[in-house]
Amino acid sequence: MVSPTSKPFIIGIAGGSGSGKTFFLNCFLNYFEKNEVSLISQDDYYKPIEQQPRDENGWVNFDLPQCIDNVRLLADLNALIAGGTVEKKEYTFNMAEETARMLTIHSAPIIIVEGLFIFHFKEIASLFNMRIFMDAEEEITLNRRLKRDMAERGYTHDMIMYQWINHVLPAYNTYLLPYKSTADKVILNNTHVADDIITVTRTLSEELKQKVLS
Repeated sequence: MVSPTSKPFIIGIAGGSGSGKTFFLNCFLNYFEKNEVSLISQDDYYKPIEQQPRDENGWVNFDLPQCIDNVRLLADLNALIAGGTVEKKEYTFNMAEETARMLTIHSAPIIIVEGLFIFHFKEIASLFNMRIFMDAEEEITLNRRLKRDMAERGYTHDMIMYQWINHVLPAYNTYLLPYKSTADKVILNNTHVADDIITVTRTLSEELKQKVLS
């Protein structure tokens, strides 16, 4: 738990699809005890499917800020900052809401918020003490998305390319890329070498332990 007299250190981690946010977080969290870090994911705040916008061809476009219940995300983040606990359902692709796992998130000295649009939501972004932007070349991120969505979501190559061209890239250029210059740290993740990210996360974790936990 966070001391009543101290305020958590808030880190925002954003990056486009396939930039490696999940792998970065998994590596980073390995350097901390569970009670030292809390993670809140923007994905768990997707609105119900019937409220999601559709493009001119009837495809649901999940790559827009209005897909996210940012009001609830902000409220939950403020609750954690105040030392409280948040209970919410975990978002999992293609899983019905009634079968979703319930998550209990406790406050901690370090709170991480990750997601596509967290820098775009101004009230949320204003709470960050550190902003991290995960970056990678377009060809690499596309290949990572193709591999993931074909293996995990059963999408065809054509379906993935349609979303990439019509949803993913326009959203990245409009709602993510403009905030790259505001980041405190830009982490380039073009390689498939795990050691590169492990080294970065080790250095960052040591820096934060001295700054926040010592």
